[in-house]
Amino acid sequence: MSRKTILASFAAASLLCALGVSGAAFAQSSQKQLDIAAARAQRKATVGANMNLTSDEASKFWPVYDAYEKSMDRIEDRHVKELKDFAAKYNNLSDADAQKKLDEVIAIQQARLDVQKEYIPQFRAVIPQVKVTRFYQIDNKIQALIQCDIAQLVPLAQSPGEAAPQ
Repeated sequence: MSRKTILASFAAASLLCALGVSGAAFAQSSQKQLDIAAARAQRKATVGANMNLTSDEASKFWPVYDAYEKSMDRIEDRHVKELKDFAAKYNNLSDADAQKKLDEVIAIQQARLDVQKEYIPQFRAVIPQVKVTRFYQIDNKIQALIQCDIAQLVPLAQSPGEAAPQ
């Protein structure tokens, strides 16, 4: 399987999990938890397949990666909440709702960046700089694919009584 295929598959699985959609298991929380766990495992497999770590590097990298992902998962949970809140009222947003949504989206983006910056020294301490850069490239590509898929699904905001943008 090519790297592009792996990243695209991960993005699709992550998007479905992020939006709480899992086909026939839509309303089943245990299935949703399994889907989220599978998406996280797929993300880790994608990273592992692209990092070319030696066994010594791997023994040091994966604990840092796991801590990084745990921090990012908290932000993704926040993003899922923001998406669900927006989906409930996107076609009837007050100015206050729109301001709150935009402020939260920017805060989520900043939180992701803050976690990335926080972990750079930790990754640099355990793997060579080229591999640190590669990890962040992989991470950013995965995130970009997910954001692209989400952007295609999320409708544009509308004020009360406004016709849907085309």
